[in-house]
Amino acid sequence: MHPLDARSLYQTRRQFLGRGANVLGFAALASLLGRDPHALALDAAAHPLVPHFAPKAKQVIYLHMVGGPSQMDLFDHKPEMAQWYDKDLPDSIRRGQRLTTMTSGQTRFPIAPSKYKFAKYGQCGMEMNAELLPYLSQCADELCLVRSMNTEAINHEPAITFMQTGNQVTGRPCLGSWVSYGLGSLNQNLPTFVVLVAEPTNREQLQAISGKLWTAGYLPGEHAGVAFRSKGDPILYINNPPGVAMETRRKTLDGLDALNQLNYNALGDPETHTRISQYEMAYRMQASVPELTDFSKEPAGTFELYGAEAKKAGSFANSALLARRLVERGVRFVQIYHNNWDHHSNVSGRLPDQCRDVDQPCYALIQDLKQRGLLDETLIIWGGEFGRTIYSQGGLTTTNYGRDHHPRCFSMWMAGGGTKPGTVYGETDDFSYNIVRDPVPVHDFHATILQLLGFDHRRLSYRYQGLDGRLTGVEEAHVVKALLA
Repeated sequence: MHPLDARSLYQTRRQFLGRGANVLGFAALASLLGRDPHALALDAAAHPLVPHFAPKAKQVIYLHMVGGPSQMDLFDHKPEMAQWYDKDLPDSIRRGQRLTTMTSGQTRFPIAPSKYKFAKYGQCGMEMNAELLPYLSQCADELCLVRSMNTEAINHEPAITFMQTGNQVTGRPCLGSWVSYGLGSLNQNLPTFVVLVAEPTNREQLQAISGKLWTAGYLPGEHAGVAFRSKGDPILYINNPPGVAMETRRKTLDGLDALNQLNYNALGDPETHTRISQYEMAYRMQASVPELTDFSKEPAGTFELYGAEAKKAGSFANSALLARRLVERGVRFVQIYHNNWDHHSNVSGRLPDQCRDVDQPCYALIQDLKQRGLLDETLIIWGGEFGRTIYSQGGLTTTNYGRDHHPRCFSMWMAGGGTKPGTVYGETDDFSYNIVRDPVPVHDFHATILQLLGFDHRRLSYRYQGLDGRLTGVEEAHVVKALLA
């Protein structure tokens, strides 16, 4: 027996009937519309679900600060800590909290107050760092700031994975893949989900960033993120090999498509469909990507807005501008990773560099989308995987101190996309150590994002190995309605 015939015997009755129903349905619909059934099937895969209610956001730009920004140095001002300089963190505040191995051996936990000035901005009176965020602070009335984020993870790998996929174990679909699966594509010539890794100016302590963070997990592979590169071809192998003409490439793809379609018709393997769609996408991107990444037609005012670094490929400013161009062309989800926020030492030396990288570009992105009429339908998310400790890791001097990982509370902000502008939600204690009002766990944050995109998180699921997998897991999560406009 041929291996393909043997494999088909292992189909379940439900798989067989499901495939049959889909085939008959597509054939009937294609006949009514005068469309090729194969093309119609590809379109259906690009738009797999109908939102549960009218979405407020159609697209997402997620700015992940890898390493964990220090909330008390940026968004969670604790002026009382000035009186606690070099005093030990009280046991009544720490409450036996789990520590990383980097500070678990310390005999003292000396308080390190923020050395930076804060001020209130906008009509909402949002308090932010006045020295390190001079541009972003001008957007206070556009921001929806959450000071009470908290997570279950204390180390980078599980914490980033949890923030991106809703689970500390790798291999689950990430948020971008869920958005791709739920909403489908707005542009057939570009990926639905694009990933950019921005190079930080300071590179003292980088964390690993790999493709498993933008995997589709158990969703069909076509929903995985497509990583753009800052050097060489924007996407690997997007150009034809030397000596291969476009006509030859088209003929080759047509042959592969026919073979893959035979396999798909015989077995119904969704990954075969992924191959078909991705080959075609790669062919179309040969024309669309060069135009996308060519900034030469951007007016001078664009680079005045984003800053001179926007002309430097791979910088955060360049990535932010590219993100605007991507959503402008219908890309559903853009993920930007910016590294080196893991400030175990030299906070005063490194934090200014990090803020200089992202401050003006974040301001520019908000203003740029707003003036183009895109901010209302584009959700911007900014934040890391956890926060930092108020006590210093290692020694404490007026010029050098560090902060360890802190999962109990940290700050994130959103803008546009149906969020409530000028909002400050949640409150931490005087030490920015414990949440005293309105905690927002990661799953609640994810549920709120899906709500903005038109989905009930309890109903957005995918059947895998007999279980209905969800971004928000099996435990009860809640939409934070106070964050919605």
